[in-house]
Amino acid sequence: MTTQPTPANWLSIAALGLIWGATFMVVAIALEGYGPLTVACARTTLGAAALLILMRFLKRPLPVFSRQMSAYLIVIGLLNTALPFALLSWGQQFVPSAFAGISMAALPLFVLPLAHIFTDEKMHFRNTLGVILGFVGAIVLIGPGVLKLGTGMEPLGQLACIAASISYAVSSIMTRRCPPIDAITMAALLLTVGSIALIPAMLVFEGIPTIGDTRPTIAILVLGFIPTALAALIRVATIRSAGAIFMTLVNYQVPLWSMVFGVLVLNEVLPFRFFAALGLIMIGLIISQWSSLKRLLLR
Repeated sequence: MTTQPTPANWLSIAALGLIWGATFMVVAIALEGYGPLTVACARTTLGAAALLILMRFLKRPLPVFSRQMSAYLIVIGLLNTALPFALLSWGQQFVPSAFAGISMAALPLFVLPLAHIFTDEKMHFRNTLGVILGFVGAIVLIGPGVLKLGTGMEPLGQLACIAASISYAVSSIMTRRCPPIDAITMAALLLTVGSIALIPAMLVFEGIPTIGDTRPTIAILVLGFIPTALAALIRVATIRSAGAIFMTLVNYQVPLWSMVFGVLVLNEVLPFRFFAALGLIMIGLIISQWSSLKRLLLR
């Protein structure tokens, strides 16, 4: 049973929005000195190491590795860490960091139709309307670029960011169906699976990394320890204290911060369609999650 959100809960939500919103900017900086698979691999491996150490320190239990549990952890680990981290890092070579941030805003809208098909959480008229608006927003975000496949890398970069959001959505549905497991243990094991998958991919395609310039190297360290490891802990603590509904407030902050950091830090010039897409996706989110938001406000 959840309780009334405390000031600490509100600060946690604000911190997560800021941390995850800045992640795309930090990835862009890391890409200045390292390849996309190296960035994704370092982020995953550092995050896994930090959470495994914390898991041992807190004496969190390991699950019983049945065939079902192992299969869930492997598939979720690939879809929640290895694949989206690699897709986002690769895609951000060709699109503004703000594009990646806005594409992540559509994540809850991808989850709803998947949940309707694969779980007992069925969509109704308001959900459907919100999803349709969100998808229109995603189409506006991509713009005419998708029609220019084969003429440059930007359209492929855009599709990679959208594909990462879909990968997160599928992993969210599988996480709901996963057998019971301690949250911190699960986060650590999922990152470990991602690391095991990304290390050989990095070695094959990009080779053994060498330490580069200070700025991208610091960015890689930040990626591993803050948005990957620290944010996972804040997320678990917030959900336990204030509930999953309260946690959805992060969805509204991430794209806004990604645009702010992209403009102020990276000097990105954002086309008008980015703002129109963000508006449509946000309206779709509000409509589709209105029942949850109303319950939160009433609390």
